[in-house]
Amino acid sequence: MIYKVGLADDHQLFLKSLKMLIDSFKNFEVCVEALNGEELQQKLNVSEHIPDIMLIDVNMPVMDGVSTAKWLNQKFPTMYLVALSMNNKDDTIIKMIRAGCCCYLLKDTHPNELERALNEIVKKGFYNADATNINLQKILAAEEKHVHKISARELQFLQLACTDLTYVQIAALMKLSERTIDGYREILFMKLEVQSRVGLCMEALRQNLVKL
Repeated sequence: MIYKVGLADDHQLFLKSLKMLIDSFKNFEVCVEALNGEELQQKLNVSEHIPDIMLIDVNMPVMDGVSTAKWLNQKFPTMYLVALSMNNKDDTIIKMIRAGCCCYLLKDTHPNELERALNEIVKKGFYNADATNINLQKILAAEEKHVHKISARELQFLQLACTDLTYVQIAALMKLSERTIDGYREILFMKLEVQSRVGLCMEALRQNLVKL
């Protein structure tokens, strides 16, 4: 089966290079390209081919990645949305996930990982880049995972962590010290086997621990 992929990025050289790369992947082909969200809207409204997966640049003029993702999520709820950016800041990543993205990839992602991500998305509906960063600490944590349960306070922290609030703001809302919040974060990183706030949110969503 050939899965159709759409691209939205305001850098034409990157856009064309990415198209050539994805077209070289087995089972994937690019069916639509746009330089911003507004142009993408216009093309999809008249196109006969609707992408199965849409790769969206976070920072675009006219209509940015967050607005584009929100529109796509409402217009095409079965379409898989992938955020693509040079920005790895937590707040930006969380905004894209809340807008409907099932994956967040950096633009310097290796082509092999991009192909793996696309395959994982069509099979599972999401891709957590943290899963590729396996290390000894994660393996040891996995061995003890079955004895851990998430407490009510950890669940409250998890829900707030899946917003664009900073950890300082979360600490204030929960009336806890920043050090305690840091402790909750590290414990949940271990329990859910992730290494970043993005991975935490993705895994929480996958396990239905939180809802956006």
